[in-house]
Amino acid sequence: MTNKTNFWNRIAPKYAARPVSDQASYEYKLKLTQALFDTDMTVLEVGCGTGSTALEHAKHVQKIVATDFSSGMIEIAESKRVKRAVDNIEFRCESVGDIAGHSDAYDVVMAHSVLHLLEDLDEALKMMFDALKPGGYLVSSTACINDMLWFFRFIAPIGHFLRLIPYVSCFDRRTLETAMVNAGFELEEIWQPNKK
Repeated sequence: MTNKTNFWNRIAPKYAARPVSDQASYEYKLKLTQALFDTDMTVLEVGCGTGSTALEHAKHVQKIVATDFSSGMIEIAESKRVKRAVDNIEFRCESVGDIAGHSDAYDVVMAHSVLHLLEDLDEALKMMFDALKPGGYLVSSTACINDMLWFFRFIAPIGHFLRLIPYVSCFDRRTLETAMVNAGFELEEIWQPNKK
C-alpha cells in the first residue's frame, strides 16, 4: 500500500495542474450525475483525487464525503475547498476498504477513474453497494482498458513493477457490467463518449 500511496502523492501536483482532456464529456457526465441529486442527499466519492468533481457537485447535495488514499491528493482538494469556501464537503484520507462499515449511509456513491485501479473490483463494488441506502445510486466513470488497448494488459504489470504507473486492472465493459450486477446493482444508464 505504501508504494501505491507514494506514487499518487508524488504525482498529485502534476495531476492537479493537468487540464481535463475532454471537457465536453466531463461536463456531460456532471449533468447526468446532477440529475440524480436532491439537496437533502449525502454522497460518497471514492478516489476523489484533488476534489474537482466533488466541488462541482457540492451545491446540488446536502453533504459530500470525498475520500482518497493519497494524502497529497487530499491536501490539494482541501486547499481548493477552503479557497472556494465550500462547507459541505468533508475530504478524508481513506482507502476503498475504509467504507466497509458504512452500511446504508449514502444516497449516491461516485467512483470516477478508480475502479480500474483496484486490485479487487468485486469486493470494492460489494462494499459500495452496501454503503448505499436502499434505492441509492452508484455513478462511475471507468476506463475499460481491454476495449481500448487490449495489448496494455501485457505492458501494465511491467510498468507497475518498475513503478512507472500504478496498478491497473485491464478488463472490458462486459466484465465491468457483470461485476456490477453480481454486486447487486441494476444498470440504469450506460454512456460512452466515443468508441475509445
